[in-house]
Amino acid sequence: MVVIGAGPGGYVAAIRGAQKGLKTAAVEAWDVGGTCLNRGCIPTKSMIHSAHLYKSALAGGIFGISAESAGFDFSAIDARKNEVVGKLRAGTEQLLKAHGAALIRGRAAIKSPGAVVVRTEGGEEELGAKHIIIATGSKPALLPERMQSLENVFTTDEALAPGAKFNKRILFLGGGAIGVEFASVYSDLGCEVTIVDAMERLLPSLDSDISKNIMSLFKKRGINVITPAMLQDIREANGGLVCAIARKGETREVACDGVLVCIGRKPVTDGLFMDGVNVALDNGAVIVNGNMQTNIPNIYAIGDCTAGSVQLAHAASAEGVNAVAHIVGERPPANLGAIPGCVYSNPEIATVGLLESEALARGVEVRSGKYLMSGNGKSIITNEDRGFVKLVFDAKTDVLLGAHLMCARATDIIGELTCAIANGLTAGQLASVVRPHPTYAEGISEAVEDAFGAAVHMAPKRKP
Repeated sequence: MVVIGAGPGGYVAAIRGAQKGLKTAAVEAWDVGGTCLNRGCIPTKSMIHSAHLYKSALAGGIFGISAESAGFDFSAIDARKNEVVGKLRAGTEQLLKAHGAALIRGRAAIKSPGAVVVRTEGGEEELGAKHIIIATGSKPALLPERMQSLENVFTTDEALAPGAKFNKRILFLGGGAIGVEFASVYSDLGCEVTIVDAMERLLPSLDSDISKNIMSLFKKRGINVITPAMLQDIREANGGLVCAIARKGETREVACDGVLVCIGRKPVTDGLFMDGVNVALDNGAVIVNGNMQTNIPNIYAIGDCTAGSVQLAHAASAEGVNAVAHIVGERPPANLGAIPGCVYSNPEIATVGLLESEALARGVEVRSGKYLMSGNGKSIITNEDRGFVKLVFDAKTDVLLGAHLMCARATDIIGELTCAIANGLTAGQLASVVRPHPTYAEGISEAVEDAFGAAVHMAPKRKP
């Protein structure tokens, strides 16, 4: 088996293939770990942690902590980020070696359903392959060249590279998860932050309560949120940049030192298929079935390079495990119907399953419960901003359909609710769990009980 790409989908698939007794090679043209480890999930969260510590130090007085002359060194934040990435990358390479999966450095192209050509520094070699898994990932979508080529207009690749430049005034083009996370970092570091997005609200694919609350919190913190709006132009002026932003028939200008472009990602499939290899694509993304197979049965594809991908590292890993299971004739172990999504903003955001609107569109009657975390003991102790836990149940069966969290540690708490959805648990089963006190997870119990008017730590709702 040859796996093309050693990101979170590819290296997991390669290791699992080796575990199942397949002679396996992973081909990687860049750094092992892919975008997630090197220019995405991991370095971003390292920066988020550093920024949060700085903000906490400044606000220490409320906890009786005095931190005189608190400051930050962006070069040290960058160095710490690089150290974390390097440690995890080395560990991943060692895991491939320990499991007996060969790592080949080079750029791969599929010559036929049974052969992969790899171009390395030493030349070219051909690998025979009974099975091929494409795991080439994605790359940032770009602005037109006249704007993208300007100095200090950059993507996450540059923002997370070693030695990245710090911009005191920064504009984020795109209000999805990436833009929101970076806005949190730079805001916590005291920067002048602007977010521009074409949609009415930030994080538009998430629950509307999440979008409304994060926008309200960002504006309270002094973040300039401009929605719905379109970038018309960027020009250089006075040693910085000036962005022309169109909104509701009017154009305004925003001065900044840098523009981070986070308007989406595109699949990496250019040059992947040699003549005669007609794998079906949709705008460059590989079309797969439920087994992660392409239209050529022994060629599989996983992760960001596939059509309709959710573009999440853990989803790519799960797809890799399922693809290998199908190859060796086993039942796919991962439930791809319950993939949690996380935004590491402050407060954290996590969601899994259906929105109320999605359930209703499918003709499912729903019952929802919501608990405001302002009454949660742990949240009060740690002085958290506004937050909530919202759960969506099937009104007829009481089965949990969706969970939408905006609170401290939401990205950890969502694991319990993902397990519940994956296993079809009901409100009664969730309510039967005794959760420790004081914890953020107690919000789950309150939200479940609220769906049935039985929440103890909430005032009773007024009867109509």
